[in-house]
Amino acid sequence: MKLSDYVIDFLVSSGVTHIFEVAGGSLAHLLDSLYGRKDILTVSMHHEQAAAMAAEGYARTKGGIGVAMATSGPGATNLITGIGSCFFDSIPALFITGQVNTYEFKFNKPVRQMGFQETDIVNIVRPIVKDAMLVNEPEQIKYCLERCLYLAMTGRPGPVLLDIPLNVQRADIDPSTLKPFSEDSTGVLNTKLDEVVEQVLELINSSVRPIVLVGGGVRLAKCCDNLFEFIHKTGIPVVASLMGLDAFPHEDPAFVGMIGTYGNRYANLAIANSDLVLALGTRFDTRQTGTRPDTFARGARIVHVDIDPWELNNKIRTDLSVNCDLKKFLVSMNNNIGKDNYEKLESWKKIIKHYKEKYPSYNIPAGDAIDPNFFMHILSRYLPENAVVCTDIGQNQMWAAQSLEIKQHQRFLTEGGMAAMGSAMPMAIGASFAKPTSNMVVITGDGGFQLNIQDLQTIFHHQLPIKIVLINNSCYGMVRQFQKQYFGSRFQSTVVGYSAPDFQSVVAAYKIPVYKARKKEDIEKALRLLFADRTPSFLEVVVDQNAEALPKLPVGKPIEEQEPPLSREELKSVMVIDPLEDNEE
Repeated sequence: MKLSDYVIDFLVSSGVTHIFEVAGGSLAHLLDSLYGRKDILTVSMHHEQAAAMAAEGYARTKGGIGVAMATSGPGATNLITGIGSCFFDSIPALFITGQVNTYEFKFNKPVRQMGFQETDIVNIVRPIVKDAMLVNEPEQIKYCLERCLYLAMTGRPGPVLLDIPLNVQRADIDPSTLKPFSEDSTGVLNTKLDEVVEQVLELINSSVRPIVLVGGGVRLAKCCDNLFEFIHKTGIPVVASLMGLDAFPHEDPAFVGMIGTYGNRYANLAIANSDLVLALGTRFDTRQTGTRPDTFARGARIVHVDIDPWELNNKIRTDLSVNCDLKKFLVSMNNNIGKDNYEKLESWKKIIKHYKEKYPSYNIPAGDAIDPNFFMHILSRYLPENAVVCTDIGQNQMWAAQSLEIKQHQRFLTEGGMAAMGSAMPMAIGASFAKPTSNMVVITGDGGFQLNIQDLQTIFHHQLPIKIVLINNSCYGMVRQFQKQYFGSRFQSTVVGYSAPDFQSVVAAYKIPVYKARKKEDIEKALRLLFADRTPSFLEVVVDQNAEALPKLPVGKPIEEQEPPLSREELKSVMVIDPLEDNEE
């Protein structure tokens, strides 16, 4: 049996239904093994970065593993940004790269290169994968494939890479003689759940201002329903990180909002004034806590539950660190919660309600210009019940995160750790293949859209029902905002030197219908047209170049002191704990 045929058969038997790739000479045998197959779909992208991001979107939406392939040299290196995103955001993905023949590979020779497009991708990506392997011998293929899939899906999920030389791809093998991989039993979580659950419940029962912080790990652990049950049994309010925004329905009265640098002011005030934080599957990165983690939730006891022990008691101090699978933890919590009615939380809920009323995420604009946060609020009304929203990186991401209202069966996909511009559309392509009956919505900016604009062709080719909403402020808005705040409004390369094409003409060239909204009064008509059917379509939303993503937490301030700043008198009036004075900051 030809080894490349074995690889494809293995993937199919493992439940892989789609492979995202860009063709290249060092993939020749693997591509040939895909030809004519009806049990797996080969999706040809137009840049390897987009292929990697499509695999990411597929995995996020499907709840399984995403697969992308690329040729040697530039093909392999073009995957790296997508690989990094999967690593930092814990997305299971298998990246297969073609490599030059082993007899052309330099191995330990002190030369730069022997074969054409030879690049040691295995060692290049090691810092951002769970494992990377070069298949030197055909007899290794079963072991390598089984090990890769096991590692990608076990513990904290993540990407793996398998580099397969051309002569190995074409080798003849006997599958019955191949050495299998034996699962590694090391690293088993030893948390004694019964003891931990008892401690956590005692902390909950003794608190009067508890809050649950949900991160991306909740969705990855497939325990959103368990979280929902827990919240409804306890009545504890919920805040979310950016990556955890779709873990809990926003229409639920318990949901407060997103915390962090660009968090909703009311959510930041809620966590700042809590006396207990139950953090589930979140990394406590700087965009959550601000640059002063010592001040984060400083009046609260903090319980941190995560499957990755290295994330515990790391960035912030915790009172109880729990290394455990989130689903097991929540199931145990739900099984042990008593019949307390938690009426004591009513005063806390009234405080949070006051925060939300006083500091809404959007205001109805007085003039004709389109306010981005108000637009996101209106867009929420038009999103189909099963919508999967993929946001790009930049101000568009933060406006969406602040003001979109994500319902129970909707998804919100975005990049967190790598945060690569241009990721939204490829992720939506992957998500479309993962859930073809769902409605895909891309929210992007004029800068990010240009990075992978070529894969409009993939959308057209497959007639994917992706709705693209482009927020056009004619600049790199997020960096421009930094330059205004910290660099004296010297807008180098964000306004000065930046340009964008006529997007209507470009998109129309791909035979995709286009619409445009310039004024507030245009919004609803444009959205009705955009969502009128299940065909690909594009909406350009023009906003002022000076529009900013606010509120925003400046460097060196505690999480409750976002800009535009509240007066000291107002801040003191809404704080339950004492605000920090200037000499403490």
